[in-house]
Order: sequence, then C-alpha cells, then structure tokens
Amino acid sequence: MNKWKKIGIAAALGTMTFSAAHIINKLIFSSAVSKNITENNEEKIYEWKFGNISYTVRGKGSPLLLIHDLQSISSSYDWNKIVNILSRDHEVYTLDLLGCGHSDKPNITYTAYMYTQMLQDFIVNVMHKKTDIVVHGNSAPMTIIAAYINPYLFGNIILVNPQDIKKAMKSPDKKSEIRRFLLNSPIIGTLIYNICMRREKIRADFITKYLYNRKNANDTLINAYHENAHLMGSSTKYLFTSTQCNYLTASAAKAVSELNNNIYIITGKQDRDACIAAEEYKTLNPSIEVVSIDKAKYYPQIEQPLGFVKNIRLFTSVPCTIK
Repeated sequence: MNKWKKIGIAAALGTMTFSAAHIINKLIFSSAVSKNITENNEEKIYEWKFGNISYTVRGKGSPLLLIHDLQSISSSYDWNKIVNILSRDHEVYTLDLLGCGHSDKPNITYTAYMYTQMLQDFIVNVMHKKTDIVVHGNSAPMTIIAAYINPYLFGNIILVNPQDIKKAMKSPDKKSEIRRFLLNSPIIGTLIYNICMRREKIRADFITKYLYNRKNANDTLINAYHENAHLMGSSTKYLFTSTQCNYLTASAAKAVSELNNNIYIITGKQDRDACIAAEEYKTLNPSIEVVSIDKAKYYPQIEQPLGFVKNIRLFTSVPCTIK
C-alpha cells in the first residue's frame, strides 16, 4: 500500500471519527434538555451589552437579589426551594448569570470584571434601588468587588459558602491558552465538555462534595443541573473554558477588609473547606458574622431551606431608592 492510500484511509477514518463525535454531541445536548425542568414561565429578559440576561421578580417588600454559584451546572434554580418563601417578605430578584442557565452564552472570555459590571448594571437598570444580596460559592469574590466599587448599590451582603480568597486569585498559567484552544474547539472540545458534564459525574459530585445527605441527590435535582449544563447547546462550554483556564481571577482581599457594608457568611457545617474559607474572610474583616447550618454542605439552601431562610431574614433590611 503506497503512502497516498494510507493518507486517504487515515483521512477517511478521521472524518468518520469527527462525524461520530459530532452526532454524539448533538444527541447528548438534545437529550439533556428534553424534560424542561428549569423552564420558568415568569422569566423576564434584561438586554445587556454582552447578551440577554434571564431573570425573575417575585413578591413585595425590601429588595433582595439572589446570585447563584458560578459554574456551568448552576442557575437561579439553585434557589428553587427558598425563593417563594423569601418573596413573602421581599421583592426577590433571581437571575441567571451570563453563560449560565437560560441567559445567553456568548463565545467570549468570561472574567470577574465582566460579572462585576453585569451586577452593577442589573441593579441600576432593572432594580433601580439599593439591594441586599445573597451570593453563593464562586460568585462571592466578584460580588464583593462590585460592592467595593459601588457600595451605594448594596445593602447587606450575605455570602453562602464563599469561594476561598486564595483560590479566587489563581491566575492563568503558560498552558492556559493551549487548554483554551482545545476546549473551545468545535467537536473535540465539546466532547470533552460533555464528558466532564455527564449526568453520572454531576450525581457523584453532589453525593460526595455538595450534599450532606446523599438521599437529597434525587433524579429531579440531578436532571435539573444536567439540563443547566446543556442549555443552548455547545455554547455552554465557554464559561467552563474560562473557569478551567483561570480567567475568572478575582483579588478580593482588599475589598473584604475595607468594605463598610454588613457582611454575613452562611456555611454548611459539614463543608470543611467552606468553614475554613469563612474564617479567612473573618480574619480579613473581624466584623463579619458567620453562621453554620447543621446537616448541610455546599448547598444549605437545598438541604436545609427553612433554616437557611431563617438566617436570611435575620440579616436583611429595608429598601433605599438609588438617586
């Protein structure tokens, strides 16, 4: 067999492999979103400069903005068990951050600075009033920075299992551009994303890392987070790429230490890493109050919704119109 035949066979096999991967990717995305678990009939749209932001408004009273964790699996569904209870006392806003849930997922590099802009613009252009804010996990550092830049927009700041400050400062390394090129590639990158976001992996993470009681990792919950990770097809991978390449670097230590806003931290008592991170925040700012909720890990709002709401009510305040 001459070299041209070998090249032809290799090209044909390569084409077949890529075609198969493309078909597999399409089937995974269509299957993952078929149940429409996270669909919300109350959804509104804020047309932001980098894409449309999906949000909801419920209830009357002092304003309260809920910001979910910054992961590809996350969305305002994170607050599903508590939002209606909170709306009895507050005008509750939930949103899907850009790149998450039902918001747009543009092919851009996602950065902490971009999200600080988004939060400020949302409060000014949609809410029109100073607000208390509850923010979960990896979204905490960029929210703290937003409050540091424009403190008049924020009242009480409640952090739920906030990301470790040192981890948030991890910056891109020499291999980040190579990883970015690979993960953003149309077929192979999408296949890698789907492997990382497969239902079995999400279930394992909830059982081992996110929930104290594995029984809470029911099919509805897992299917909802699996759906979040696949809404809008392959564009869901772009936030994942930015997180994996450390483009969401946020240096929040100075902001934590100098903010005059009331800052409260809620942790799941059984989440050891979160409790250590909370102590780090308190070291930077001794006025921070920390509360731990028993029998909960990374998602206390899911595992202990009533105890979680009780603490939110203790920490929230009255509205103040932005002039």
